[in-house]
Amino acid sequence: MKPEQIAALRARLGFSQVQLAQIMGVHPLTVSRWERGLLEPTPHQAALLDSFAKAQAAQKQIGDEVGSLLVTAGVAVALFALLSAAFGKKR
Repeated sequence: MKPEQIAALRARLGFSQVQLAQIMGVHPLTVSRWERGLLEPTPHQAALLDSFAKAQAAQKQIGDEVGSLLVTAGVAVALFALLSAAFGKKR
């Protein structure tokens, strides 16, 4: 994983360098060095970062789908309330 990819992933996850370091089990300076290209993650650390990237992408997709469903459900509820009011039915 390239330094700019690590920094971008950390930003997408909403983590500080300290927080990412805690999750990865490394010193915060290690994360800083990764992001500046002074040090490369070990294969195990790179695999863990890759799994974070995949999980973040899946979470975004799920979040988008849930958001769409909530909007649709909200429209359906509003329509039901309007129709109930129009036809005088009490809930």
